[in-house]
Amino acid sequence: MLKARGESATVAVGLLRQETYDRSVLKEKIDLLWRTLALPAVRSSRVLLKPNLIAAKRRDGLPCTHGEFIAAVAGYLLDNGAQVAVGDSPAFGRARGVMKAVGIADALAGLPVTLVDFQAGVDHQLASGVRVRVARAALECDLLVNLPKCKAHCQLLVSLAVKNYFGAVLGWRKPWLHMRHGEREEEFAAILVDLLALFPATVSLLDGIIALHRDGPINGEPVQLGVLAASANAVAMDTAMLQVLGVDLEQSLLWRECRRRNLAGADPAGIVYPLLDPVAARVTGFKVPARLRPVSFHPRRLAVGAVRRLYASVFAR
Repeated sequence: MLKARGESATVAVGLLRQETYDRSVLKEKIDLLWRTLALPAVRSSRVLLKPNLIAAKRRDGLPCTHGEFIAAVAGYLLDNGAQVAVGDSPAFGRARGVMKAVGIADALAGLPVTLVDFQAGVDHQLASGVRVRVARAALECDLLVNLPKCKAHCQLLVSLAVKNYFGAVLGWRKPWLHMRHGEREEEFAAILVDLLALFPATVSLLDGIIALHRDGPINGEPVQLGVLAASANAVAMDTAMLQVLGVDLEQSLLWRECRRRNLAGADPAGIVYPLLDPVAARVTGFKVPARLRPVSFHPRRLAVGAVRRLYASVFAR
């Protein structure tokens, strides 16, 4: 997905204001973003939507991409001739169970979309040497549409487009990677950034209408931001959104890793904004965690998490 180091071409990010989850209005805004950014044509394409479906722990669904946002994107793509599936590999439970628990399945009811649990995987060795198993569905679609939720993150400060691709790593392997590499923050960030190169053509559309802040990725409080963002470059989207949120770029571990590699989209000067720029889209009130906690998952926590995932997969469908 990302080009080689030293990439100098500019990349585009679309930013818009949007205060509600009204589906018809969202579809109009998505159409504007898609056309303005000249994103890929989707007629007859197999498109996979990859929202953030971290867990069904909170019935308000706040840590997850909003159901009406997902439905609006799915509806827009269907209207343009795509075949649409929606899937993820939640931290706990299965995708269909989480979608049912937090109201996403209800929002998608009546749309001819396929709900997918990421189960079949493909093993890859990342540039850092770490081996991961990534969902086959995310690798073999014609277009992967990344649908991150804008939220604070107690370990990585903010979770945006780049972090959302970690959900394509299957099941227990996510906490295993946390446990093995989380103590070394730069190493863990490198793994997350390495993942970007695995995927086919991608587009990121960010749900920043009602965000989660102060804590996260599951706990935290709602905050009205009223922002939509789109880009074919996840790094550029993160760079833009950190500025929109008023967060110092250097505070973000993931942004620093992208900048160290000189990836396209990491340099703010290399981003163009055909709609709103980060100054015009700037929001106030978004709070990052007061103190970051270690990324690592210790063995006991990994074992407890495995039991919880098994329980969730059986009873949360």
